Amino acid sequence: MSKLTRRKFITRTGAGVAALQATSAFRGASAPAGPARMFYAVLSLGRIGFSGTFEQSVELAHKYGFEGIDPDADLFARLSGADLKRLLDDLALKNLKFGAAGLPVEFRKDEATFSEGLKKLPDAAKALQRAGVGRVSTWVLPSSNDLTYLQNFRAHACRLRECARVLADHGQRLGLEYVAPRTFWRGERHPFVHTLSEMKELLLAIGTDNLGIQLDSWHWYNAEETAADLRTLRGSDVMTVDLNDAPRLPLDRQVDDRRELPASTGVIPVKEFLGALVEIGYDGPIQAEPFNAQLRSMPLEQAVASTAEAVRKAFGEAGLT
Repeated sequence: MSKLTRRKFITRTGAGVAALQATSAFRGASAPAGPARMFYAVLSLGRIGFSGTFEQSVELAHKYGFEGIDPDADLFARLSGADLKRLLDDLALKNLKFGAAGLPVEFRKDEATFSEGLKKLPDAAKALQRAGVGRVSTWVLPSSNDLTYLQNFRAHACRLRECARVLADHGQRLGLEYVAPRTFWRGERHPFVHTLSEMKELLLAIGTDNLGIQLDSWHWYNAEETAADLRTLRGSDVMTVDLNDAPRLPLDRQVDDRRELPASTGVIPVKEFLGALVEIGYDGPIQAEPFNAQLRSMPLEQAVASTAEAVRKAFGEAGLT
């Protein structure tokens, strides 16, 4: 997974007044000392290893106190104007915003695959725009067997520039995620972008003014970055944030698809990570993405409840409840 101008939803109807008065399960009744967080907790079923309908996501997010859900461009494209308005009004009533949409273009493979995806992007972007979704994100492979760093850099800059321009035409911004575990980028001949500083260079080369970072506490930790690195960003530079913890293993044994729920092991310094996001004024979506087999083995609702509890714990450890 948009810069959901969905905050405007809250003022669209009288129901929005009630939504403003609602208290999220992630936000305590009394304000914490120090600056308050502006980012909001999103339930992303796909990121916790489940599939489900948009309606299921809304129901579970509302039941367990989440503050947002993933957008669904295909659904938005099918809805009439009246039906879309009813959907948005219902989300406002439940005080739910959208997270970032995933970029529906496969830019990592051959030219034909990329071109086919790019042709479909305007329609997807238009559907997201109808729903007020302004944040789109994707991830970048950290290595290649075929392309050197410079060849890969040029290819990514060219293809992602084309995607970013289409999104800009529909009022959307694109966030790119670097992938940091050593076990991932050391597995092929040519390492590629896998740190925040390298991603900044790629964004500069792409060159459009609607770009930013998709942050992930897992990759931040594996890249051995600190809060000081995060403070080099402005809040507006961050499109979306994934929140995870890590197993108790050395960095050279961390595997990308074996993560833990936020604040479950204490390996990743969640207080430092979230505190920096508050400092820079980040105001977008944040969601758990644990890629965890134990979580996936649970019934859906139990997994959602466990995820909600983990995110609340992480916010609490950072003094953000």
